[in-house]
Amino acid sequence: MSTDPVSAETPICSAKGCRAAAVWVLAWNNPKLHPPERRKTWLACEEHREHLSAFLGVRGFLKDVVTLGDWEDPAPGEGRGSAADG
Repeated sequence: MSTDPVSAETPICSAKGCRAAAVWVLAWNNPKLHPPERRKTWLACEEHREHLSAFLGVRGFLKDVVTLGDWEDPAPGEGRGSAADG
């Protein structure tokens, strides 16, 4: 876990108890609840990316892992959801 201060505007990691700045977006959906195109998101710091990805992956929910910057600034024509879609 990082000891760097995180401002209210800085997205933080979704791991329980972690207050580190998010670096990764884990896009997922539960096929029993969501249509195939729906993407919910968890944010992850460097330390928790693998753990959160494994948690979603073992359940078959994980669809994509991208940097927060790539998620917020998709290439033209590649619309993405908000990283806050949780």
